[in-house]
Amino acid sequence: MEPPGDLMGYDRAITLFNPDGRILQVEYAKRTVSQGFAAVGLVGKNSIVFVADKKLHDLEKLIVPESIEKVFKIDEHIGAAIAGMIADGRTLVEKAQVNAQQFRVTYNEEADLTLIVKGISAEMQSLTQYGGARPYGVSLIFGEVKEGKPELFMLDPSGTFFQYKGVAIGGNSDSINKFLEKEYKLDMDTDSLVKLGIRALRLEDSKVAPDKFEIAVIDSDGFRKLERDDTAKYI
Repeated sequence: MEPPGDLMGYDRAITLFNPDGRILQVEYAKRTVSQGFAAVGLVGKNSIVFVADKKLHDLEKLIVPESIEKVFKIDEHIGAAIAGMIADGRTLVEKAQVNAQQFRVTYNEEADLTLIVKGISAEMQSLTQYGGARPYGVSLIFGEVKEGKPELFMLDPSGTFFQYKGVAIGGNSDSINKFLEKEYKLDMDTDSLVKLGIRALRLEDSKVAPDKFEIAVIDSDGFRKLERDDTAKYI
């Protein structure tokens, strides 16, 4: 079935803008992200918190919860969360990890998050202008605490990135971001950020269990993931 009206043919190639000035393949990639499980990144007084929804349903009883990974360590002081196509996200996460290692080897110091984000952004953007490939169907949140200063960035499938104080990606992200706008405060401590992230992801699902969430914290001690028992305390 052919697309209606002026959309006919414009979604067949990544190199074509439609009459509205949009690249439809990029729009489809963003739609893929919106169908993924949500993840939240939050900036606190001296920490970064990631909370990701792993969405364990009754139909998935045989899945080992620990095998579902949406939050990743990039460097000792940098982490990332993904939403959308997990395989695409892992590919970009691995590129970011390699870039961080190369930075350490070259300069003998902690990797610079801004440079890593710009590198991943360039990789994502390149697939919006060349034929023979599709855009990455994933959004990412990168965060770091370097010299006591927390920073958070979000990238979408077009390669566009912005710095945020708090942001959600994935399914129901519009509602979650509106919730964060009302409830978020810049001077929140780590415990408050974790509780806020869990509350934000519970907007669309009242059923909660420790295995449902993947939580990571970055502070002056570096990146660490919360164990199941630690997560249970917040729930």
